[in-house]
Amino acid sequence: MEMLFCPGKQKWPELIGEQVSVAIATIHRENPYVQPIVVPEGTPAITGDLDCGRVRVWAEGGIVSRTPHVG
Repeated sequence: MEMLFCPGKQKWPELIGEQVSVAIATIHRENPYVQPIVVPEGTPAITGDLDCGRVRVWAEGGIVSRTPHVG
């Protein structure tokens, strides 16, 4: 099995409870290699693939609800 190395910061637990707009700006600033994607809580299915260029930002009511991370 080949290991995949993703550059830059990987996780942002400090953003739980933060406004989505602030989280997106922070993620862009701290890892310019990724694109934050907002996912509303309750979304039924997402892909399970690993993408070094993606950070899912789970949110409810405009507030980050889970730790955003690369993947």
